[in-house]
Amino acid sequence: MITSGEMNDFSQGSVKRNILRLAGPMTLAQLINLLYNIIDRMYIGHLPENATLALTGLGLTFPILMLVTAFSNLFGMGGAPLFSIARGRQEDDHASDIMGTTFTMLLISGIVLTVIGLLIKEPLLYLFGASDQTFPYADRYLSIYLLGSTFVMFSLGMNNFINAQGFAKKGMLTVLIGAVLNILLDPIFIFVLKMGVQGAALATVISQFVSALWVLRFLTGNEAVIRLKKDSLKVHFPLLKEIVALGTSGFVMSFTNSAVQIVCNATLQNFGGDIYVGVMTVINSIREVVSMPVNGISSASQPVLGYNYGAKEYKRVKEGIKFMSATCIIYTTLIWILLLLFPRPFIHIFNSNSKLLTLGVPAMTIYFFGFFMMSLQFSGQSTFVSLGRSKNAVFFSLFRKVIIVIPLTLILPHIAGLGVNGVFLAEPISNFIGGTACFITMMRTVWPMLSDRE
Repeated sequence: MITSGEMNDFSQGSVKRNILRLAGPMTLAQLINLLYNIIDRMYIGHLPENATLALTGLGLTFPILMLVTAFSNLFGMGGAPLFSIARGRQEDDHASDIMGTTFTMLLISGIVLTVIGLLIKEPLLYLFGASDQTFPYADRYLSIYLLGSTFVMFSLGMNNFINAQGFAKKGMLTVLIGAVLNILLDPIFIFVLKMGVQGAALATVISQFVSALWVLRFLTGNEAVIRLKKDSLKVHFPLLKEIVALGTSGFVMSFTNSAVQIVCNATLQNFGGDIYVGVMTVINSIREVVSMPVNGISSASQPVLGYNYGAKEYKRVKEGIKFMSATCIIYTTLIWILLLLFPRPFIHIFNSNSKLLTLGVPAMTIYFFGFFMMSLQFSGQSTFVSLGRSKNAVFFSLFRKVIIVIPLTLILPHIAGLGVNGVFLAEPISNFIGGTACFITMMRTVWPMLSDRE
């Protein structure tokens, strides 16, 4: 029988079992977390009037929503691996200070983002590809969402510390509570009260507020292995530097996703108009859903790899890397085949406009080509983050998105009459080049180091 203490000690038991024990709830938690926005898109995409314009308007807010996630990752994903390493070394006071510093920085950055976002949202949305027809929908949604961005950051950022202590099911409940509430409130606000996109945003904000309360209640309660305490809430600047250095990888991934989305929407607006921005909104929604198991496995691997690395169990770290990589590759290969064979049912989930369906199928075929190569990026990136190799993690985040995707998105539409197809083609090219480079670098640097220390 596995005791509570053994469950939180990742140097004990099977490495695969430890990862899977966290991966199930964490994958489900991430999938449920997606429901906050996915459910909004599903309802808005099937409004009786102007559904496609409203859905496109929601898609235009993605870059700003990703920026909120980026700052959550900067501190939450930066602090949690350091927290795991400190726990592996039995340095509980140090771990407590890491968690407290993360909490305070999430609060400060959440307030700053809210104020700045409300002040400059109109020029930003037009820069991101809004038209006079889609701007009103984007503006109504974003104005309300920004008011709750601090709750979103608490829920996302601090939930990492619940998972890092081995309480994956509790972490899952964080998003389950909010998602169920969002599912219940969405139809009431959108259809019954006829609030449209504003109702979708209000339901999301209320749901994230409840999730944030749950996280804080758990981390300050007696069940937590290491509790969030008042005397740890001050910003410890030496720790902040370490947190930001490691969290920069997750920040860059979300920030560059935001930048890519801005460039894609603006280019699609130029070459294809609102309908193609709507197609990209649907494709992004599908990608987020099908990527969740890969995110879940890689996220679950991080505390296990980090803990064992801190405990100097280098053979177990290698076992974890092999298992994570193989699982991610197998899954993404299977999902690529599924998307290739049955694209229309996935599009139907978010919109039933006949023109969007016609244009969306070939766009999906191009965008998801060789989807399995993305798993190599996830595996390499997660390994670098888990072991505190922040420079490698940051470089490959920038390499795939900034050095490959953005230039290709701008250049390919002008080559050989590719047009909008060039925008969708940039993604698979980046997966092949970026994924291969990241994984090979990890295997040629991390693997020999672990073998030597073993």
